[in-house]
Amino acid sequence: MTITNKVFIESKEMEAALTTQYTTPATTKSIVDKFTATNVTASPATITIYFTPTGGTPGLDTKIIDAKVIEANSEDQLSATVGQGLEAGGFISTEGTASAITIRCTGREIT
Repeated sequence: MTITNKVFIESKEMEAALTTQYTTPATTKSIVDKFTATNVTASPATITIYFTPTGGTPGLDTKIIDAKVIEANSEDQLSATVGQGLEAGGFISTEGTASAITIRCTGREIT
């Protein structure tokens, strides 16, 4: 077994529409260590995060964070994502306020 520290999502502006941000590679398990959302605007903004197993569809049963409000010019470490795991083919998706939130996610891939 090999454990590799990995940036799952490089710092980027989150899209408003539901977007797949990271997919666990074949024969790999992924575990999130840190997921940061930073609101770079002067108004509150929201983020929704899904952890969906392979073959699944983001929805109520895969929603980890639901329309979390990130206050203006502030950040949140999104502790509900820490320790969340995905098997091969599982993926992380996000949606929320357009042009407002910068996201970054790091963790470990286990092969």
